[in-house]
Amino acid sequence: MKKSIQPGTLILNFVKYFSLIAASLIAVIPVVVCVLTAFKSNEEYANTSVLALPKSFGYLENFKIALEKANMLRGFLNTAIVLVVVLAASIMISAMLAYVLNRFTFPGRGMIENLFLFASLLPGIAMQVTIYKIMYALGFINHLYGYMVVLMGTDIISIYIFLQFFENLPTSLDESAIMDGCTYFGVFFRILFPLLKPAIMTSLVLKGVSVYNEYYASSLYLTLPELKTISTALYTFTGPYGNQYNYICAGVLITIIPILIFFLVFQKQVYSGMAAGAVKG
Repeated sequence: MKKSIQPGTLILNFVKYFSLIAASLIAVIPVVVCVLTAFKSNEEYANTSVLALPKSFGYLENFKIALEKANMLRGFLNTAIVLVVVLAASIMISAMLAYVLNRFTFPGRGMIENLFLFASLLPGIAMQVTIYKIMYALGFINHLYGYMVVLMGTDIISIYIFLQFFENLPTSLDESAIMDGCTYFGVFFRILFPLLKPAIMTSLVLKGVSVYNEYYASSLYLTLPELKTISTALYTFTGPYGNQYNYICAGVLITIIPILIFFLVFQKQVYSGMAAGAVKG
């Protein structure tokens, strides 16, 4: 005999699945519109609906114009240089800070941790006037290294990720290495740092996405055309008299390609790193 389903359960299931479908459509529709727009000519884009299919998905002129006019290859190069330097420096700075805060006891340690937490609550844009004055005084405007210094500033989220992992590593590892004649630097680089691979992957994903998509600081500190990053290159097709969305959408699809390739190649490491970074103990 089949068990009857209560009306309340039916309503709950309907609301649940309707919410999931609605959320999926909200997330997918902008991507679909971007793909369709990227393959439309100027005339076709002006005379058709945003959800109308293009005449041909073989129309690649928009991608060619986006690459050449926006100088996206130069933007990719600049972004790649910034990514490598900023990620390497941020990981090392965050891991070392977390090591000191977790393994050593000294006056003011609690205050430093609280200051990091307080700093994470401050909106970055509220401090840009002061930062810009400092950058200008140091001659860091319109230089990639100055932009890198801004981005590799203390990453609060990464520090707390590494702190969490250090709490799960027993201090007996440090004590044994020191008894064998290892220095504190040796303990960190030879013993502890290799054990932080899940935390490193988690921080790389979070920081990497943030740096790759960063627009405000790059538009503020890198105003020369040859210093464009991939995010600011897309704004070549915006202006006071209108935006050329078919070129912008083509450029957006081009910028997605490197991230998509990275994800497909390293998805196992990304998933394992994010899962390990989300669980304590």
